[in-house]
Amino acid sequence: MYIFLAILLIAAMIATVAALVRGIVVFLQTTEADLKGEGPSSSAVKSNKAMQLRIFFQALAILIVVAILFVTGRT
Repeated sequence: MYIFLAILLIAAMIATVAALVRGIVVFLQTTEADLKGEGPSSSAVKSNKAMQLRIFFQALAILIVVAILFVTGRT
């Protein structure tokens, strides 16, 4: 059980980093036209979605750490 949770934790951490990098790349590709347009641009929407995914994966990683601590008896 512990090994399975450790693998899930590593996967969640990798997913967090990937979502962070993707969000930063999308943010850096924002053009001046996107900034001057009315309403949210497609670039801004993509960046926000990537950052929301990052937050989700971070929360998942925290929950997995809590589960590991619970399984090992260190709560």
